[in-house]
Amino acid sequence: MNDPIKEYRKTVEQPWGRMFYDQLYAQLDIPNDKKLKILDFGAGFCLTANHYAERHDVTALEPNEEMLRLRVKSDGYTLIAQGAEYLQNVGDDTFDAVFCHNVLEYADNREYILQQLARVLKPNGILSVVKHNLLGRVMAFAVYGDDPGKALGLLNGECTESSGFGDRNIYPNEFPINALSGEMTLIKTYGIRTFFGLSSNNEIKSTDEWYSSMLKLETAAGTIEEYKKIAFFNHLIFKKRTKERKIE
Repeated sequence: MNDPIKEYRKTVEQPWGRMFYDQLYAQLDIPNDKKLKILDFGAGFCLTANHYAERHDVTALEPNEEMLRLRVKSDGYTLIAQGAEYLQNVGDDTFDAVFCHNVLEYADNREYILQQLARVLKPNGILSVVKHNLLGRVMAFAVYGDDPGKALGLLNGECTESSGFGDRNIYPNEFPINALSGEMTLIKTYGIRTFFGLSSNNEIKSTDEWYSSMLKLETAAGTIEEYKKIAFFNHLIFKKRTKERKIE
């Protein structure tokens, strides 16, 4: 029986895995003119943490032991093998940016986590949330997975599906927007992986021409409302509002 975590680790090294990250990094557009303090919550294999650690002070938070064994090993980021409990020990207004990518689907305490991530952000700091998108999952099962029955179930409201990482709950974009409405503003919404996950022709995906053209197409589609709705993932970027100063 295949180990789903090991299989996923192999996937992120393939062109169709790397493209997810190339699109994500372009959408984040983290400036490099000053060193930022960044928290990667649920860092997984630490690919994103490692990418930004070259120029920034990055803390990677990941409790899964197997993912940590397969992580990108680097002295550039600080690794903490914990989950949400670590946030209790972090002071308010600590980080300039927080990443939470494909994590909340597997958590029971999503609202608490979001509120804690907002708390540890500095005013004007950004929170990047990447999440599975329901309509994109319908497309994935119907076309790529050849499973119209599962696709129909999702379409009819069965928002929990099994995965190699446990039960995955496909929550709507409105959930983090509402949970963070007290102190954060949604400033950008993108789509990720609209087209390249639908083709099973992996041979062509190994060519530079395909990669270059597809990345340009995905980048453009990720900003168009109609394509955001059917992308496999949605990327929500929030900005923490500045605190109002009290007038004595």
